[in-house]
Amino acid sequence: MKADQLLKNYAAGVRDFTGVNLSEVNLREADLSGVILDRAILDGANLSHANLTDASLIEADLNGADLSNADLSGSNLSGAILDGAILDGAAMEGANLSYADLTVAKLIETNLSEADLQEASLIAANLDGADLSGADLTVADLSQANLTQADLSQTNLSGANLDGANIEGTILDENV
Repeated sequence: MKADQLLKNYAAGVRDFTGVNLSEVNLREADLSGVILDRAILDGANLSHANLTDASLIEADLNGADLSNADLSGSNLSGAILDGAILDGAAMEGANLSYADLTVAKLIETNLSEADLQEASLIAANLDGADLSGADLTVADLSQANLTQADLSQTNLSGANLDGANIEGTILDENV
């Protein structure tokens, strides 16, 4: 499916695009709030500055996608593949990223406050300056991750793997 076809259908009221192939599509600055892209293929897609609030991207393939400065607040990305994705400056407050693969993803200054990252893979992810306050990182794999200057206040890190993670300047609660 091409970007113009998706946008035309969305404007006509269609919200469910489950399983659609949107590889390499350019949806920069698109308003797709509430869209359903479960199990969609969006590898290499440009979704920078897009409005994806309350979107459903369950098990979507966003491998290498550009989601920089996108608004994904309240979105469900459970089980999504975001390996190598660019999420710098994205708004992801309250997003569900449980079981998501964010290996080597770029999340510089991303707002992940109150996000659900249970059992997410953040191996070697760059979370420099990210806001993870109040996030749930239970059993998440943060090995080799860059957490420099990240805010981990009131974050649940029960069972999280921080082996080799850079936590220089990270804001942590006293009881962590």
